[in-house]
Amino acid sequence: MWIDSNAYIGHWPFRQVRNSTCKDLVERMDANGISASVLTNFNGIFYKDTQAANRETYDEIKTNRKWKERLIPFAVINPVYSGWERDLEESATKLGMKGVRIFPKYHRYNLDHSACIAMVKKCRDMGLPIGLTLRMVDSRPSSWLDISNEWRLSDIMPIVKAVPDAKFMVLNLSGSTHLEKEDLELFKKSDVFMDTSGRNVLDLAGLMETFGKEKFGFGTHSPILDYKTGALRIASLREDEADAKTREDLQSGNIKRFLGL
Repeated sequence: MWIDSNAYIGHWPFRQVRNSTCKDLVERMDANGISASVLTNFNGIFYKDTQAANRETYDEIKTNRKWKERLIPFAVINPVYSGWERDLEESATKLGMKGVRIFPKYHRYNLDHSACIAMVKKCRDMGLPIGLTLRMVDSRPSSWLDISNEWRLSDIMPIVKAVPDAKFMVLNLSGSTHLEKEDLELFKKSDVFMDTSGRNVLDLAGLMETFGKEKFGFGTHSPILDYKTGALRIASLREDEADAKTREDLQSGNIKRFLGL
């Protein structure tokens, strides 16, 4: 079984992105042998009211009863937008969202903002993981309107330190993964899941040795990135780097445990 921990639907305003609907995503899953996908709606990054995108996701998934068994939606919440508490409550209790994604660079706040910390604490109390993306798109060929600076792993440590008992997903590891000793120890103790989509997951075995093999799992960051690279990084592990149980955990076991599936 393979579970994609990092997929999207919706539209990206700065480049043409195909496969933007749940139907497209499920067809892509079927073609690649993927049993389930954690998905987020791009539109929530750009709508002033992110909840409109969360409702779009809910409405689209419910059009096909089989999709509910395979699609695991995460809500986009903006903690500096008025009414985020109501949005979070509705997303978790009425829309069936299994976690939250935040996009501070696009919504223009820092991770140590008091509203961000309050929201992460609320998610912790509700048992919802928080998804953080180190890079959405490669800044080099992007539109001048898009975000040009990217996160390193160390850049997310302020929120990990502020709410160390929350659950965090760290996705698209594209910047430096170096952490100072004290931060590394905290990170290793924290409930963190990282996907295999980012360009800095070239040495997956080395990353598992540093952070712990239980913290990693398959992810694609599709449709912005391709559908194969995240899987090939697992498939290319040597036998002395990953036994059958470790491969199974990377394909689906770790994300299932992390999300309580």
